[in-house]
Amino acid sequence: MCGIVGFTGKQKIVGDILYGLLTLQHRGQDSAGIVTFNKMFHTKKGKGLVSEVFGEKHYERLQGNIGLGHVRYTTHGSTSIENAQPITTNFPYGIAMVHNGNVTNFKKMSKALYEDYHVLPTSTNDLEILLYTFASELKNKDLKHLKVEDIFEAVKVTQQKIEGAYAVISVIANHGLLAFMDPNGIRPLVLGKKETPEGTVYGFASENITFDHLGYEVVRDLLPGEIVFIDKEGQVHSSKGFEKKQHFCVFEYMYFAREDSIFYGNNVAGKRVRLGQSIARQFEEAKIKPDVIIDVPSSGYFAASGLAEAMGIPHHRGLVKSNYIGRSFIAPGQKERENIVHRKLNPIKKAIRGKKVAVVDDSIVRGTTSKRIVKILKNAGAKEVYFVSAAPPVKYPCVYGIDMSVKTELIANKKSKEEIREYIGADALFYFDLNELSSIFPQTGICDACFTGNYPTPGVEKILVDIEKDRRIND
Repeated sequence: MCGIVGFTGKQKIVGDILYGLLTLQHRGQDSAGIVTFNKMFHTKKGKGLVSEVFGEKHYERLQGNIGLGHVRYTTHGSTSIENAQPITTNFPYGIAMVHNGNVTNFKKMSKALYEDYHVLPTSTNDLEILLYTFASELKNKDLKHLKVEDIFEAVKVTQQKIEGAYAVISVIANHGLLAFMDPNGIRPLVLGKKETPEGTVYGFASENITFDHLGYEVVRDLLPGEIVFIDKEGQVHSSKGFEKKQHFCVFEYMYFAREDSIFYGNNVAGKRVRLGQSIARQFEEAKIKPDVIIDVPSSGYFAASGLAEAMGIPHHRGLVKSNYIGRSFIAPGQKERENIVHRKLNPIKKAIRGKKVAVVDDSIVRGTTSKRIVKILKNAGAKEVYFVSAAPPVKYPCVYGIDMSVKTELIANKKSKEEIREYIGADALFYFDLNELSSIFPQTGICDACFTGNYPTPGVEKILVDIEKDRRIND
């Protein structure tokens, strides 16, 4: 999972790219990068947060009225700078690209690119597979007289070849800004525009909040398989591309997206409130009534408020999070995740001491974070701790860009609910009921493979075997 932006207009664009990335910092903290185009590509990327990678000198150096930005959360390949995005190529044309997602047939396409075009990727970043597959298809066109239809056709063939989840933004030198989705629309991408004295500026971003902050009008979400191209005259062209049934990642609503984001007309905060409300019935059936409901900040807040509202129980802030420590779920190593949880959360003891506390988190993946939270609350004097997951049990690996791709790391894959309760040390454990998922998301086709094992793309079982094998080799 990553955050991507792309903008094109008539004026210098690096400011919008830079501030756009800051709005998406929650989507990736491993590295950040920007590329702009003005007669040539100007690129800067580095490891760390946006504020750590970019300074005033880069604002001056990154010239051009079209460009891309990326914040990375590593799920494929290493965290080395070689895997940071954007990536550029001059084969067979000047192209720069960023993406959010995960190519599942990486090995197959890497081999095909080498055998058919003698292209050898220089990193383990699956963006190279997307970039060089598209570039190889574009190579077959009349590059001196490149038409929009040629670009659309090259993208459509790429979509038919590349499997997995991907939202892509690309600069085609001297032509314009291109964006396209995987056939199932698993990852988000939003189109926005802003009127300026110099003319209309168009942009693409992973979440609509980017446009809210930058003063853009949100035009719409891109649909599964859709291709949008904005030419250098500012004309917008679109095509259906290679499309299938929508399977938008439900984890975007539950955890990854910021709570003020909206996807396909569905407000993230509102969906999280409904998830919490639906869990109230389980407390009633178990005849358990907490004294107070608290949340694990910040993604558990709205589910906790929904649960509290439905049960008529006070919802207080019981844990304080340091805003200067990263998100534990997307930290690259288990040891690092444990350290982050310990350092970033501190209890408000007065709100907890002597009380039966229901603590609501967005999900339970490995169980390590949940166990630490229960321990923190009990050490703070909680009489009893009831742990609530606003997501169903995560039993199956995600191969589409969330770092839970090995079955053995998923606690619900190998333990029963009671065993999980014992492991994390809670007095009671509640999960959102998987059977109620369709009632919360009736208008949006979702990917719920991490809960059900129903993957929308082919060949996942073999991919999971390869991932397990690679993980054992690297450990």
